[in-house]
Amino acid sequence: MSLYTTAAPVTITCHKRLAPYVEQEVKELGFEPLETFVTGVRLMATVNDCIRLNLNLRCASQVLYSLKQFDAVDADDVYNNLVSYPWENLLPENGYFSITSNVQNPTINNNMFANLRVKDAIIDRLRDKRGTRPDTGSELKGAVIHLFWKNESAEVFVDTTGDSLARHGYRKIPGRAPMLEALAAATVMATRWDRQSPFVNPMCGSGTLAIEACLIATKTAPGLFRMNYAFMHLTGYNNEVYLDEMERLDRQIVEVPGVRIIATDFSDIAIANAKKNAIAAGVADMIEFSVCDFRDTDVPEGGKGVMFMNPEYGERLGSMEELEKTYMEIGDFMKKKCGGYWGYIFTGNLDLAKKVGLKAKRRIEFYTSIIDCRLLEFELYDGSRRMKRE
Repeated sequence: MSLYTTAAPVTITCHKRLAPYVEQEVKELGFEPLETFVTGVRLMATVNDCIRLNLNLRCASQVLYSLKQFDAVDADDVYNNLVSYPWENLLPENGYFSITSNVQNPTINNNMFANLRVKDAIIDRLRDKRGTRPDTGSELKGAVIHLFWKNESAEVFVDTTGDSLARHGYRKIPGRAPMLEALAAATVMATRWDRQSPFVNPMCGSGTLAIEACLIATKTAPGLFRMNYAFMHLTGYNNEVYLDEMERLDRQIVEVPGVRIIATDFSDIAIANAKKNAIAAGVADMIEFSVCDFRDTDVPEGGKGVMFMNPEYGERLGSMEELEKTYMEIGDFMKKKCGGYWGYIFTGNLDLAKKVGLKAKRRIEFYTSIIDCRLLEFELYDGSRRMKRE
């Protein structure tokens, strides 16, 4: 039986509150989710399907292919269940593997102990079958086995991903308090942007939002920026499947003539770094970068586009008095210069958001690090519509 062509339960994990956007991506790829939960999506798929998922998903973290479910009271039960699994059919000779886990069991106070018992089971099995000890370590550079163990229910997976998909690979200079690429992609997907009208991003920092907007508009998949995945280090891996998918990703890229994506920041260092990241992502020619105060950002008239701002919100950067003034000025800027646009503010401080002086049409829940955040949506009426409403 080949995992590459045999369907099994697959769990796609993601950061908290990104699951609806992962579900959307999964459906667009032609898969039917069985379940969507807080931090992921489940479906039936082969490892060949997992190759496609890994290369295409913008908002996910890991793609986990289930190998075995079992009951486990303690770590010895984990060992006994896994030492009998035919790892010699999955892990190649002279290969390298690592163990990751998510453990919530009363007998375990350190996940490293659970990882060790999984590793011991695999090593003992392979030593018995091959007479040699495999190479292992903590780096996710080869095959990866993942243990999910909650109370007395356990499941072991092949992690087909390795390093997280949430980092898209183009961002070489993150800058101050950067937004995770997967989160940035999800917030762009959450807006009403049509991929053709202007996307304006003052306070752009390292440029992640503007870059993700370009990649989404041109259908440029994140898999094009990465050359190593854990699925490449399993027995039976066929490089042709990967190369075929890479060719498909190249063919699906589209040009979006006339679209204006504008990114500004008052820091010349931030703009210099954002340009370098945009060059690495291959979209530097699509973004109009400028060093200026957000109030001086060029907002195309009649564009009916999106104005997206991710200001500091006091948890990590900026004093509160200065930030209150900034949020008030953001509201004035949106009211005076962004008529006809959809306005968006991503913030982890709803008290500061009140200073904007605009009523949010939607409050979309997100999470970054340990901070409960909202993407606030404002319908910014142009002069003629405002007058009509009055």
